Parts: sequence; structure tokens; C-alpha cells
Amino acid sequence: MRPAGKAARVFGALLVALAAAAPTAAAEWDDVVAAARGQTVYFNAWAGSDKINAYIAWVSARVQEDHGVTLRHVKIDDTATVVSRVLAEKAAGREHGGSVDLVWINGENFAAMKANGLLYGAFAEDLPNFRLVDVENKPTTRLDFTVPVEGLEAPWGMAQIVFIHDAARTPAPPRSMAAMLDWARANPGRLTYPEPPNFTGTTFLKQALIELTPDAAILQRPTGETDAAAATAPLWDWLDQITPHLWRRGRAYPANREAQRQLLDDGEVDISLSFEPAGASSAIARGLLADTVRTYVLDGGTIGNTHFVAVPYNSAAKEGAMVVANFLLSPEAQARKQDPAIWGDFTVLAMDKLAPDERRRFAELPRGVATLAPEELAPTLPEPHPSWTTLIEAEWRRRMSR
Repeated sequence: MRPAGKAARVFGALLVALAAAAPTAAAEWDDVVAAARGQTVYFNAWAGSDKINAYIAWVSARVQEDHGVTLRHVKIDDTATVVSRVLAEKAAGREHGGSVDLVWINGENFAAMKANGLLYGAFAEDLPNFRLVDVENKPTTRLDFTVPVEGLEAPWGMAQIVFIHDAARTPAPPRSMAAMLDWARANPGRLTYPEPPNFTGTTFLKQALIELTPDAAILQRPTGETDAAAATAPLWDWLDQITPHLWRRGRAYPANREAQRQLLDDGEVDISLSFEPAGASSAIARGLLADTVRTYVLDGGTIGNTHFVAVPYNSAAKEGAMVVANFLLSPEAQARKQDPAIWGDFTVLAMDKLAPDERRRFAELPRGVATLAPEELAPTLPEPHPSWTTLIEAEWRRRMSR
């Protein structure tokens, strides 16, 4: 049985209430930490990258050492399966002792969990380390694919789509989606993208949609509030034209960004994608890409977002999950994650909110030979409303199955 007492009262009876109230006083954090000791947290997180899996293993060791929390990485390949599982538990009346304690999430999956009442209360901004988050200059830490976060998930890292090429082999890659069509025609079989609903592949299509649609501003609204068919028509026309010139004539696609990166390294394609601006540098450091590989963004900018962790409403270890979420926001964990030799995922923290030694930890990180400077990544384009993701993935699948 988990410790109860004051923490349970302050947090609205975490162990017994279906819709437990989230913490409201930072002064009670010690009670949460005490309640978390001895708990096992089942963290459902994408497992398609060895370096990310290794980072989560390091987090597991640290939270065990510091807080006596056992973190189990439940390795998944699609967060939508986690949403479906929690929804099924709710339908079955499993209101306590759920199978998921923490989930790596954003976008349409967060929107679905929020809309279906599958999330624990507004805990995130009461985590002690949230005070270090750069909410002023990184608005997506509070706005997830246009959906207000409202404390229901804690930011974990920043992502932005970058394009990857071997400068020795492809010195002048295309810098717009329109130019990419011309480039693919001139270089048949040398371009591909991960197969949707893989999030990198879907983002490639959303990037094209933002550039090609007549009014990109409407993408910030739900599809039901717009003429979605007219908005997406230029995307499908572009896709019909480019598909025959893709790798394997568009009849097969890499499963994920790691598989596409391997195609680049094998010389089968000339351009790859990553949601990690430092991902190519990390791959070079690990001997997975040639040292002549570089990254670039399109002339009009590329899509960026924040990724988060959330606690399901029926988590069996809410206190432990919050302790883990707070550790993920610590300068120690964030700096390690930004190191291109470890992961290369950019921090959500504000440097001017950190102590001098903490700032120094970030300042001493190598940027990596293939990593663009922050000013070179601008402008960052906002994600469309989650409903556009759902529409694009369904329509892409319908068209590709013809």
C-alpha cells in the first residue's frame, strides 16, 4: 500500500479519487516525494532510438538513486496505442491502478486524451522545476498543436524539423517543398520520407501543406471550421506529382527516421529528416553518418513543437510519475539530453532562470558539427491543429492503397 496522509489530502486523495485534484502548493512537494518512494512508474515512451532508450535508462537509475522510484520503460512504437488502452480502461471502469503511469506525448494524442478526460489534473506548473521553463520565449510549452496545455502535461524537450544531406554528395539540396518536386524529378529515386502515421513522415506532409495551401493561417483552426478539401488540394496535387519520383517509385517507405537515416548513410537516398536539430551531429558522433553530413531548414522555416510527459487519470503511481516529470525538467537531466553525444534534444529551460553553474553546464556542451545555430533555425513554424494530422494520415493512407 502506498503512503497516504497529508500528501493524499493536499492532492485531492490521489489514491482514491477518479478525477483527483492536482497539487496547488509547492510547499507540499516533500510530501509528494515521500509518497513516491517505493512506487513503480510505468513510463510508456517511444522506443525507436537506441540513444533515447539509453537516456531513459539513465533517468531510471537517477530517480531510483535519488527518490527510491522504480521507473519501467514500456517500449512503444505508436503513442496512439497508449491512448486507446487508457480509453479502454476507462470504458471498463478501471478507475484506479491503471496500466500507464506516465506517457511521452504531444499533438493529436494529447488532444484526444484531454477531450476524453483521460488525464490527471493540472499538475505540471506546480512541479518545482517548472519555474525554470522558458514559457516566455517558447510558447509551445503551454500550447500543444494549438491546444492549451493547462498544466495537464509537463514539457520535456523542443523539436524542429531539419533536413539532412551529405554535403560532399549533395551540396545544393532543395530549400522549399516546391523546389523539392523539381529536384525529385531531376534525381529520381533519391528522395523519400517515413511512412505515415510515423510522426516524422506525417510532419513532412504537414510541412508541405503549410507551404502549398493558399492560406496557412486556417491550419490553426480545426478542420471542421474550414474548407479542408480546398486547403489540402494543393498538397495532394503535389504528392501525386512527386510520388513516382521517390525512392522505390513511392511503392515503399522507410518505417521511421532511423530507417531513413540508414538509407542516407547507405547512399540510397540523398536527403533525410529529423525532428532533432542536433540529431545528425549525434549520429556522426556515434559513427552512424559520415562527417560530411550537414543539416538545413527550408527558406520559409520548418515546423517546431514541444514534446511532453503526461499522467493518465487512473495512474497507479501519480506521485512517482510527478517526481519523474520534475526530474526530467531538472538542469541536470535537460543538459544531458541536449548533449549531442547522448541525445541532442534541445532544452525547454530558460538560461536566465538558471544558476551560474547550471548555465555553464549548457554553455560547455558541444554544438556538434552538423547542428545549426539557434538563429539559423528560425523561423519556427507552428504545428497545425491536431485535426489536420488525423485528416492527412487518413487521406494519405486512402490514396496510397489505391
